[in-house]
Amino acid sequence: MRKSRHTLKSPEQELRIFRARALLAAVLVVGLTGLLMGRLAYLQVVKHEVFITRSEKNRVRVEPLPPTRGLIYDRNGVLLAENRPTYNLTLVRERVEDLDATLDRLVEILALSPEEAEAFRVRSRQRQRPFQPALLMSDLDERQIARLAVNRHLLPGVEVEAQLLRYYPDAEMMAHALGYVGRINAEELERLDPGRYAGTHFIGKTGVERFYESELHGEAGLRKVETNARGRVLRELGRTDPVPGKDLTLTLDKELQRLAFELLDGRRGAIVAIEPASGEILALVSAPGFDSNQFVTGIDVASYRGLQEDLDLPLYNRAIRGHYPPGSTIKPFLALAGLKEGVITPDTTIYDPGYYQLPNDSRRYRNWLRWGHGRVDMERSIAVSNNTYYYTLAHDLGIDRIHANMTDFGFGTRVAHDVFGESDALMPSRDWKRGRFNQPWYPGETLSVGIGQGYWQITPLQLATATAVLANRGDWVKPRLAKGLGDDPVPTALPETPEDITLANEGWWDRVFSGMEKVISGHEGTARRTGVGLEYRMGGKSGTAQVFSLGQDEKYNAEELAERLRDHALFMAFAPIEAPQIAVAVIVENAGGGSTHAAHLARAMTDAWLLDEEEPDVESLREELEEDDGRVAGN
Repeated sequence: MRKSRHTLKSPEQELRIFRARALLAAVLVVGLTGLLMGRLAYLQVVKHEVFITRSEKNRVRVEPLPPTRGLIYDRNGVLLAENRPTYNLTLVRERVEDLDATLDRLVEILALSPEEAEAFRVRSRQRQRPFQPALLMSDLDERQIARLAVNRHLLPGVEVEAQLLRYYPDAEMMAHALGYVGRINAEELERLDPGRYAGTHFIGKTGVERFYESELHGEAGLRKVETNARGRVLRELGRTDPVPGKDLTLTLDKELQRLAFELLDGRRGAIVAIEPASGEILALVSAPGFDSNQFVTGIDVASYRGLQEDLDLPLYNRAIRGHYPPGSTIKPFLALAGLKEGVITPDTTIYDPGYYQLPNDSRRYRNWLRWGHGRVDMERSIAVSNNTYYYTLAHDLGIDRIHANMTDFGFGTRVAHDVFGESDALMPSRDWKRGRFNQPWYPGETLSVGIGQGYWQITPLQLATATAVLANRGDWVKPRLAKGLGDDPVPTALPETPEDITLANEGWWDRVFSGMEKVISGHEGTARRTGVGLEYRMGGKSGTAQVFSLGQDEKYNAEELAERLRDHALFMAFAPIEAPQIAVAVIVENAGGGSTHAAHLARAMTDAWLLDEEEPDVESLREELEEDDGRVAGN
């Protein structure tokens, strides 16, 4: 019989196994508990300050409060730039989980066009300081606001903010003088004070908005708010109010500015008017203008391209950046230079056969009146705008003395205190030509400069400033656009004001003024039609700037030329002569002789300022200009 095998249980062995397993489990539990307690101690004790700060930031948020931008007024307290309430769409990228999905949802909600959607995405990715809201859209309408409110729960990190937006009531006629504000770009973000500009989306880009940006902007504030888990504001815990920007009062007169803009009547040109005694700029107009409000919220591509491609260049500020040959408007200044340098006296005369010739040169430099003016003295040379007299004077002075004396009047320099973007144009000299062309200066070029042609280029602001210095009998008062900042007036004595111009004989000013008065009131004056019915004494000088040069024996005929090839019309004037209150410079591109078109505009400006005409008859003046266009009364 086979013996069977049986495996018997060993209680001792099973007890040992159980105890080992229980001990291992106990060690594991104790170890894990210790690890958990250690981690809890680390988080709650060691990292207490860190995590309580993070928790507080999740619950409490500090938001910047942008300041209210200062308002801009004209000299009479008329509002030129205001702030109107609007709603902006902003996004804080750090609070958005999926930026692309959020943007797609916003594009769908707002029903944006493909072009708008692309601009929208570009703005969302522009450089921005951490946790600072990026401006996606400005000036939302009621329908867009309603759609965003309904879908608010789907858009964490997206907010509709009520803010004040810059608005220009008279945008087109004030665009070049005031400038405009626009969105802060990445380059500007780098240089701006992050604390001062926290929450600010706009900055001055051009004009006085740019020059006085620091004063107009103000100081940002902040507020501490409690938020829920979605980042929505529950209540305000505290705030530091922003400091609003200072209001800016300009020297401009809105009605005179409007008149100047209407007088140009859409033609390409500029008018600048200055009060000589104070240097206050009364009007600064460049035409055509443009709607500067488009640039505040961001002009669309098609509109901007249209402005850029417009042949009339509406974005170009002709008043401060336009370069024009001064033509005969500079003859009174050259006469004074001749007197100052002892080259002529007030009674010096020449005989004009209709041309001038350099010694040993067969070329004839012609007077505008081809048969000449005969015997001409200084006063008559100004009244009839005789070229031959100034060819002679320029040759005797030489380019070096001409350059020095004309620079004293501000030609070739930036003349104003606070006109942003002003050009210094060009007052040519030997050194300039050598540096520019590596060529010597030729005597014939001096003759061209003597009648305001050749290389010489001016801006309308320079011409108005020189006229104001002339009216002041050489006393320099730097032109300015700001009359007051907040409660503080802008001082008349400004830094870097040029030295006054002095003459050996004060009576020489009177003799030059007499010649300028005869331009308008004399029987031979080139602008005598402008002086009809004049109620005050006015001195002026016409000028005609050539767009292209004629051959020696060629004759200018405006009717045979394309409109843009015709001469520019210039006129400068001041009045009244005995106590000047206004100096004016007018440039109308391709309008022909300055003694007709431009002179009438200057007269209308001085009439409006001195006679306080409430409603100047612009329509009648336009009819008169149409009759005079094409008439050549002089240079």
